[in-house]
Amino acid sequence: MTNPRATPDEATCPERSPVPPVIEPRPGRPSTLRTAAMALRTWAGYRWVVAAIAALAVAVLIGVPTVLIPNPVFGREIPTEPWNYPVWLVASVLTGLLVATYVRPGRAASSPTGTEGEADDRIPEGDGRDRRLGSVGAVLAWFAVGCPVCNKLALLAFGYSGAITWFAPAQPYLAGAAIGLSGWALVRRLEGEVSCAVPAAPGVEP
Repeated sequence: MTNPRATPDEATCPERSPVPPVIEPRPGRPSTLRTAAMALRTWAGYRWVVAAIAALAVAVLIGVPTVLIPNPVFGREIPTEPWNYPVWLVASVLTGLLVATYVRPGRAASSPTGTEGEADDRIPEGDGRDRRLGSVGAVLAWFAVGCPVCNKLALLAFGYSGAITWFAPAQPYLAGAAIGLSGWALVRRLEGEVSCAVPAAPGVEP
Protein backbone atom coordinates (compact mmCIF):
# COMPACT_ATOMS: atom_id res chain seq x y z
CA MET A 1 0.00 0.00 0.00
CA THR A 2 1.41 3.39 -1.00
CA ASN A 3 1.98 5.96 1.70
CA PRO A 4 -0.35 8.87 0.90
CA ARG A 5 2.21 11.30 2.37
CA ALA A 6 5.07 10.03 0.23
CA THR A 7 6.56 12.28 -2.35
CA PRO A 8 6.01 11.40 -6.02
CA ASP A 9 9.54 10.07 -6.29
CA GLU A 10 9.14 7.87 -3.20
CA ALA A 11 5.77 6.62 -4.42
CA THR A 12 7.02 5.59 -7.81
CA CYS A 13 10.51 4.50 -6.68
CA PRO A 14 10.13 3.10 -3.15
CA GLU A 15 13.34 1.10 -3.43
CA ARG A 16 15.52 4.08 -4.30
CA SER A 17 18.29 4.62 -1.78
CA PRO A 18 18.49 8.11 -0.27
CA VAL A 19 22.29 7.95 -0.64
CA PRO A 20 23.44 8.83 -4.17
CA PRO A 21 25.60 6.17 -5.82
CA VAL A 22 29.34 6.63 -5.79
CA ILE A 23 30.73 7.17 -9.28
CA GLU A 24 34.25 5.96 -9.76
CA PRO A 25 36.40 8.60 -11.47
CA ARG A 26 37.63 7.72 -14.91
CA PRO A 27 41.38 7.51 -15.33
CA GLY A 28 42.55 10.88 -16.58
CA ARG A 29 45.57 12.10 -18.45
CA PRO A 30 48.88 11.62 -16.60
CA SER A 31 50.39 14.70 -15.01
CA THR A 32 52.92 16.71 -16.96
CA LEU A 33 55.87 15.68 -14.78
CA ARG A 34 54.82 12.05 -14.88
CA THR A 35 54.59 12.21 -18.66
CA ALA A 36 58.07 13.73 -18.84
CA ALA A 37 59.42 10.95 -16.64
CA MET A 38 57.80 8.37 -18.94
CA ALA A 39 59.62 9.91 -21.90
CA LEU A 40 62.97 9.84 -20.10
CA ARG A 41 62.54 6.13 -19.37
CA THR A 42 62.32 5.42 -23.10
CA TRP A 43 65.58 7.18 -23.96
CA ALA A 44 68.31 5.10 -25.55
CA GLY A 45 71.84 5.23 -24.19
CA TYR A 46 73.19 7.50 -26.93
CA ARG A 47 70.69 10.22 -26.03
CA TRP A 48 71.98 10.20 -22.45
CA VAL A 49 75.50 10.49 -23.83
CA VAL A 50 74.44 13.53 -25.87
CA ALA A 51 72.79 15.03 -22.78
CA ALA A 52 75.96 14.52 -20.71
CA ILE A 53 78.21 16.05 -23.37
CA ALA A 54 75.89 19.03 -23.84
CA ALA A 55 75.59 19.57 -20.09
CA LEU A 56 79.37 19.48 -19.72
CA ALA A 57 79.79 21.96 -22.58
CA VAL A 58 77.25 24.36 -21.06
CA ALA A 59 78.88 24.02 -17.65
CA VAL A 60 82.25 24.98 -19.15
CA LEU A 61 80.80 27.85 -21.20
CA ILE A 62 79.14 29.32 -18.11
CA GLY A 63 81.66 28.28 -15.47
CA VAL A 64 84.86 29.55 -17.07
CA PRO A 65 83.87 33.21 -17.76
CA THR A 66 82.12 33.48 -14.38
CA VAL A 67 85.14 31.88 -12.63
CA LEU A 68 83.01 29.18 -11.07
CA ILE A 69 85.72 27.07 -12.68
CA PRO A 70 89.01 28.71 -11.58
CA ASN A 71 91.14 29.64 -14.54
CA PRO A 72 93.98 32.07 -15.35
CA VAL A 73 92.08 33.89 -18.09
CA PHE A 74 89.09 35.37 -16.28
CA GLY A 75 88.74 36.95 -12.85
CA ARG A 76 86.00 38.46 -10.73
CA GLU A 77 86.08 41.31 -8.25
CA ILE A 78 83.14 40.05 -6.16
CA PRO A 79 83.47 36.50 -4.79
CA THR A 80 81.00 33.80 -5.74
CA GLU A 81 77.90 33.22 -3.63
CA PRO A 82 77.12 29.77 -2.19
CA TRP A 83 73.97 29.48 -4.32
CA ASN A 84 75.90 30.11 -7.55
CA TYR A 85 77.17 26.54 -7.75
CA PRO A 86 73.86 24.64 -7.51
CA VAL A 87 72.22 27.06 -9.94
CA TRP A 88 75.11 26.60 -12.37
CA LEU A 89 74.95 22.81 -12.17
CA VAL A 90 71.14 22.56 -12.38
CA ALA A 91 70.99 24.95 -15.34
CA SER A 92 73.72 22.98 -17.12
CA VAL A 93 71.96 19.65 -16.60
CA LEU A 94 68.58 20.99 -17.72
CA THR A 95 70.10 22.53 -20.84
CA GLY A 96 71.96 19.30 -21.63
CA LEU A 97 68.75 17.28 -21.35
CA LEU A 98 66.94 19.82 -23.49
CA VAL A 99 69.59 19.52 -26.22
CA ALA A 100 69.19 15.72 -26.18
CA THR A 101 65.46 16.04 -26.90
CA TYR A 102 66.40 17.31 -30.37
CA VAL A 103 68.28 14.09 -31.16
CA ARG A 104 66.15 11.82 -33.32
CA PRO A 105 65.29 8.56 -31.54
CA GLY A 106 66.30 5.29 -33.18
CA ARG A 107 63.83 2.86 -34.68
CA ALA A 108 64.55 0.27 -32.03
CA ALA A 109 63.68 2.60 -29.16
CA SER A 110 60.63 1.52 -27.24
CA SER A 111 57.66 3.82 -27.15
CA PRO A 112 55.97 4.75 -23.84
CA THR A 113 53.23 2.22 -24.61
CA GLY A 114 55.72 -0.63 -24.81
CA THR A 115 55.50 -1.08 -28.60
CA GLU A 116 58.32 -0.85 -31.09
CA GLY A 117 58.43 0.31 -34.67
CA GLU A 118 58.72 3.18 -37.03
CA ALA A 119 56.51 5.44 -34.93
CA ASP A 120 59.50 6.13 -32.67
CA ASP A 121 61.69 7.30 -35.58
CA ARG A 122 60.63 10.90 -35.22
CA ILE A 123 60.81 13.76 -32.79
CA PRO A 124 57.89 15.92 -31.69
CA GLU A 125 57.23 18.86 -33.92
CA GLY A 126 57.37 22.28 -32.35
CA ASP A 127 57.21 25.93 -33.23
CA GLY A 128 60.64 26.75 -31.80
CA ARG A 129 59.26 28.33 -28.64
CA ASP A 130 60.70 25.64 -26.38
CA ARG A 131 64.12 26.06 -27.99
CA ARG A 132 63.99 29.80 -27.44
CA LEU A 133 62.95 29.34 -23.82
CA GLY A 134 65.88 27.00 -23.25
CA SER A 135 68.30 29.45 -24.83
CA VAL A 136 66.97 32.32 -22.75
CA GLY A 137 67.25 30.16 -19.63
CA ALA A 138 70.92 29.41 -20.32
CA VAL A 139 71.69 33.09 -20.91
CA LEU A 140 69.89 34.11 -17.73
CA ALA A 141 71.88 31.50 -15.80
CA TRP A 142 75.09 33.09 -17.09
CA PHE A 143 73.93 36.51 -15.92
CA ALA A 144 72.75 35.10 -12.59
CA VAL A 145 76.00 33.45 -11.50
CA GLY A 146 78.43 35.96 -13.00
CA CYS A 147 80.25 38.75 -11.24
CA PRO A 148 77.86 41.74 -11.26
CA VAL A 149 80.60 44.32 -11.84
CA CYS A 150 82.54 42.19 -14.35
CA ASN A 151 79.64 41.95 -16.77
CA LYS A 152 80.14 44.65 -19.39
CA LEU A 153 76.45 44.70 -20.29
CA ALA A 154 75.50 45.30 -16.66
CA LEU A 155 78.15 48.01 -16.36
CA LEU A 156 76.87 49.76 -19.49
CA ALA A 157 73.28 49.57 -18.27
CA PHE A 158 73.73 50.41 -14.58
CA GLY A 159 77.28 51.66 -14.06
CA TYR A 160 79.60 50.30 -11.37
CA SER A 161 77.58 51.43 -8.36
CA GLY A 162 74.29 50.55 -10.05
CA ALA A 163 75.53 47.04 -10.80
CA ILE A 164 76.18 46.51 -7.10
CA THR A 165 73.04 48.29 -5.92
CA TRP A 166 70.53 47.02 -8.47
CA PHE A 167 71.91 44.17 -10.57
CA ALA A 168 73.51 42.08 -7.81
CA PRO A 169 70.31 41.83 -5.69
CA ALA A 170 68.37 40.79 -8.81
CA GLN A 171 70.70 37.89 -9.63
CA PRO A 172 68.90 35.32 -7.42
CA TYR A 173 65.66 36.15 -9.25
CA LEU A 174 67.44 35.73 -12.57
CA ALA A 175 68.62 32.33 -11.35
CA GLY A 176 65.07 31.29 -10.52
CA ALA A 177 63.84 32.48 -13.91
CA ALA A 178 66.68 30.62 -15.66
CA ILE A 179 65.89 27.30 -14.01
CA GLY A 180 62.16 27.80 -14.46
CA LEU A 181 62.39 28.53 -18.18
CA SER A 182 64.84 25.70 -18.86
CA GLY A 183 62.79 23.24 -16.84
CA TRP A 184 59.55 24.28 -18.52
CA ALA A 185 61.05 23.95 -21.98
CA LEU A 186 62.44 20.50 -21.12
CA VAL A 187 59.14 19.23 -19.74
CA ARG A 188 57.28 20.50 -22.79
CA ARG A 189 59.68 18.71 -25.11
CA LEU A 190 59.48 15.45 -23.16
CA GLU A 191 55.71 15.64 -23.02
CA GLY A 192 55.65 16.07 -26.78
CA GLU A 193 57.70 12.90 -27.22
CA VAL A 194 55.09 10.86 -25.38
CA SER A 195 52.05 12.42 -27.02
CA CYS A 196 53.51 12.34 -30.55
CA ALA A 197 55.44 9.07 -30.50
CA VAL A 198 52.55 6.71 -31.34
CA PRO A 199 49.93 7.77 -33.91
CA ALA A 200 46.28 7.08 -33.24
CA ALA A 201 44.73 4.02 -34.84
CA PRO A 202 42.59 4.63 -37.96
CA GLY A 203 39.07 5.67 -37.05
CA VAL A 204 39.92 6.28 -33.40
CA GLU A 205 39.58 9.75 -31.97
CA PRO A 206 42.67 10.89 -30.00
